[in-house]
Amino acid sequence: MLAHLLPDAALRLEACHVDATAAQITLLVTSTQTVVCCPLCNRGTQRRHSRYERTLTDLPWAAYRICLRLRVRKFFCDNATCRRHIFTERLPAVVAPWARRTLRLARYLVVIGLALGGEAGARLACQGTSHVSPDTVLRRVRSGHRQAQHSTRVVGVDDWAFHKGHRYGTILVDLERRQPIDLLPDREAATLAAWLKAHPGIQIITRDRAAKYAEGAREGAPHAIQVADRWHLLKNLREAVQRFLTRQHARLEQATVSVTQGQLLEYTTTAGPVAMLSSRSAHERQHNRAKRYARYCQVLELYRQGVSQKQIAHTLGMHTMTVRTFIRAGTFPERATSRRRSQLDPYVAFLHQRWVAGCKNPTQLWHELGAQGYRGTSRMVRRYVARLGQRLKMLTPEQRTQILQAETTFKTPSVRRATFWLLKPTQDLTPDQASFITQLCAISAEI
Repeated sequence: MLAHLLPDAALRLEACHVDATAAQITLLVTSTQTVVCCPLCNRGTQRRHSRYERTLTDLPWAAYRICLRLRVRKFFCDNATCRRHIFTERLPAVVAPWARRTLRLARYLVVIGLALGGEAGARLACQGTSHVSPDTVLRRVRSGHRQAQHSTRVVGVDDWAFHKGHRYGTILVDLERRQPIDLLPDREAATLAAWLKAHPGIQIITRDRAAKYAEGAREGAPHAIQVADRWHLLKNLREAVQRFLTRQHARLEQATVSVTQGQLLEYTTTAGPVAMLSSRSAHERQHNRAKRYARYCQVLELYRQGVSQKQIAHTLGMHTMTVRTFIRAGTFPERATSRRRSQLDPYVAFLHQRWVAGCKNPTQLWHELGAQGYRGTSRMVRRYVARLGQRLKMLTPEQRTQILQAETTFKTPSVRRATFWLLKPTQDLTPDQASFITQLCAISAEI
């Protein structure tokens, strides 16, 4: 009965020893092959030279580890022209030459390693087999795992980082099996072309819009169809839209004013709700932009005179990365209107209503907001109330009433948020967001 649990029918069980203390079963097995072939010339022989024992580890039986004491024989090769005169019989269905584990145990370790990796795989393997280290599991994955040859038809090409920001390579993925198949050491066209020529069955190549990958695909697989994948197309579109909006950030504020016009009547001054929640006035933002633009002009002037980037940074007291950005920009790089959402945003309408009702005490307003669910500090409420009072001084009584009684708290979105609104389906946007995008497109069409 135990013979049916052996790795192969070519083995015969001679003896069995059970060690309950060590939880191990030792099996003495021999080969039943009558004619064996030389591994070099493949000529069969029956002339025996000697025999010896190999100790192998096999798959466990229940809670017992299995140790195989395999008696193998050596034979004479009768081929006079063969370089090997004496050889050991091979058992290709049981164990590889010089191995200490059976093939089925080696396959088991490969499966564990692929599923769990080295550390977790070693812990699981030690539960039922002989103790193995994480390095052993990883070595089995690298050297023992040999997948059946599969002709790749659709391959995805993209870059990946050996060391982010310093060294990049190329990853190739079989998109039909959804498995990585190779890693290339760089992102050069010649390297990709050489790999494609070595794998002539490829019919479709999906890639990003890099010129080197396009060139490598044309050289290595001229008959393959090249596809710019959807993810990279959307990524490139988003980046292009974001760069455009960064240069035209004033249009975002114009679109915001257009959105709030219906609720705020004809109030379109810079003291409207766009600046109401901002700690900086429009005049202050324009002043900062003028200073930055003057720096930009100084950098370009020095660069045209032949001064190095490092020297420009030292002369003007700037960071070298800022100098490099100014030189490579082509046009003056506007700063993105990045606004972090405040904890006070959902309660601005309530604050305005209480202000109209005559309550202007920051501490009292903070307690009332706390009852509404506000979890911010009283200092934030105090600063906003002070800023609100300063802004309202510049308005007429009618304009103050319009601003304070307005239900909208729509703020100018950041460049990144506006970009995502542009790329989202219209039905997924709120009415204010959809109105903002419509106004932004109308304003941009006039540029």
